[in-house]
Amino acid sequence: MHKKREEIARAKRVVVKIGSRVLVQKTGRPDARRIRAIVKGLASLHRRGCDVAFVTSGAIGAGMEALHLKERPKTLPELQMCAAVGQTRLMGRYEALFAAEGIKIGQILLTRDDLKNRTRHLNARNTMMSLFRHRIIPVVNENDVVAVDEIKLGDNDVLASLAAILVDADALVLLTTADGLRAPAGGGKTRRVSLLEELSADTMSFVSGKGSSLSTGGMATKLEAAANAARVGIPSIIADGRKPHTLAGIFEGRDVGTLMAAAGRGTSAYLSRRKRWIAFFHRTEGTLVVDTGAGIALTEKGRSLLPIGVKEVEGSFPAGVVLNIRTAGGELIARGLTEYASEEIQKIKGHKTSEIKTILGSRDYDEIIHRDNMVLLKAPKQGETA
Repeated sequence: MHKKREEIARAKRVVVKIGSRVLVQKTGRPDARRIRAIVKGLASLHRRGCDVAFVTSGAIGAGMEALHLKERPKTLPELQMCAAVGQTRLMGRYEALFAAEGIKIGQILLTRDDLKNRTRHLNARNTMMSLFRHRIIPVVNENDVVAVDEIKLGDNDVLASLAAILVDADALVLLTTADGLRAPAGGGKTRRVSLLEELSADTMSFVSGKGSSLSTGGMATKLEAAANAARVGIPSIIADGRKPHTLAGIFEGRDVGTLMAAAGRGTSAYLSRRKRWIAFFHRTEGTLVVDTGAGIALTEKGRSLLPIGVKEVEGSFPAGVVLNIRTAGGELIARGLTEYASEEIQKIKGHKTSEIKTILGSRDYDEIIHRDNMVLLKAPKQGETA
């Protein structure tokens, strides 16, 4: 057994996400036999003592079934109508199947807005931790009835990674209709990638397709979700949820699917929960491109981002939102809460801190992003701290 697979086998708290196409037939209607098999796999994990959270798609598919629709609706109001009708049916089905296994479930409906609001974020975490303590499986879904962007973007993959980070999971599993990431093997053939140490541009070039008429996610979304979890020390596996015993194989440490290895010491795995909240639970609203000196100051010396180190400002945004910080070469090195709006940064970029008052008329902050409100996404050099 590979050492990194052993980490999965030892997991005590796991988040498992099931994609829409795993749960439904080609017609879009729920596949009762497959859903039953997945529930049995989750129940087996639960019985061996694991805390299990289950992130499920399928509300829209269940609504299509109830409303006798042959094709997935195209407009948002109709998609949300299907979700509203299907949510209760989906939960009713899960409740009956888990009850047959002697297990209670609790529903958690979330949106990114819930998770980026600090109070609601903590409430969601506390609720899920309480469910674990009482040996109840949280069944997590996006609140599709109100979450417009999530329906468009297939964010259940992202939601699963955020749920894993939220509850300090030991492993994240994304079950889909592929056996993992496929890479070119010559002669027009492909091979399954067993292990990924990081998500690179070369890796993303292997990805093709953006989902299907029954689901809105794709392999790219799954890789990005797995990479986010990996950044905080949570190993992730992307595997084929249609095959029997996939979950059992994963948690026995077998070579199943594609494993995204967890980041090591010296990375954001050891961030405070507040900094994890900054890094992963907000949508970034812009980007600051920094020069070489600023990049070194941030990643190797633990400094704040000053105006003089900013070369470019991308996007229009107010103060107080989360921004990406990239090098001139395009490498994402950090995220943080900005003290200044984009218009102000455009005026003060490249200037010394002492010049801010002259340029803007006041100097409320010395830094554009203070190090206390910044999260490094690139590991510092050996012996330095994040």
